[in-house]
Amino acid sequence: MSLARLPAVVALGGGHGLAASLTALRRITDRLTAVVTVADDGGSSGRLRDEFDILPPGDLRMALAALCSDDHEGRTWANVLQARFDGNGPLAGHAIGNLLIAGLWQHLGDPVAGLDMVGDLLRTRGRVLPMSSVPLEIEADVLGLDPLEPDELCTLSGQATVAKTRATVESVRLVPDRPPACPEAVRAIRDADAVVLGPGSWFTSVIPHLLVPDLADAILTTRARRVLILNVASAAETDGFSASRHIELLAEHTPELRLDVVIADERFGSADGHLEPFVTSLGGRLVMADVAARDGSATHDPLRLASVLSEVIV
Repeated sequence: MSLARLPAVVALGGGHGLAASLTALRRITDRLTAVVTVADDGGSSGRLRDEFDILPPGDLRMALAALCSDDHEGRTWANVLQARFDGNGPLAGHAIGNLLIAGLWQHLGDPVAGLDMVGDLLRTRGRVLPMSSVPLEIEADVLGLDPLEPDELCTLSGQATVAKTRATVESVRLVPDRPPACPEAVRAIRDADAVVLGPGSWFTSVIPHLLVPDLADAILTTRARRVLILNVASAAETDGFSASRHIELLAEHTPELRLDVVIADERFGSADGHLEPFVTSLGGRLVMADVAARDGSATHDPLRLASVLSEVIV
């Protein structure tokens, strides 16, 4: 199949979940655009964000590494991007890729141009874009934060805090509440053949894309096939949530959302009698498949996921 005939696919998410979908999708097409959350406020990303008032580079770095070519040079660059400084000094803990991205942003004054330059350097198979042109903060309404008052609704702020909470997250929102979308990301979604949302941390990597007005409008109105990849298990932010509850949360945050295909791991979704009706209510078709990694981790097997994606996208 010629490059021109390969499907144009936009993958939305952040962190390890987006890296997993990109690793699978790059086996299907080179016409890939990753649209990445920019609310991280922990670790190296949080430190650089606070010091230089920039977008947090960490999830963007992970997406770039996932799109590196499979030859020796590409894999070497991917490892370099992900490597971190040792020691106890001011650079300790910083990822090399984060510093490269931050330095290019300072030099060029343009986040998209900086990411494109890193992509050219690494010969990535696709493009990486931020979902918003400004750094964002996540706020969450949670239950059970205070064991003495388990029914009291409390507010937590910050991606790192929300991601680690053991309280039950009810809903999330962004600060600012109507952030500007990255124009290139909006354009990519409108021009795509398929838009893939998930897997990943549901409240901090998946749902936030639906809370940026122009980005959400592009997702809702694009002619592209809308594909949702569910996580292979409930964990962290959604610990104990059923597969259908994940669908319900999307609908609660964006009632107008319509999906074409939902991919669920058969071990996670098969026992959930509400899953297929919930997917159908959003206009979608449920595809149940064995897509979990064989090492026992709550991750997707890239080859198995690629096989399913090729059937629903190509």
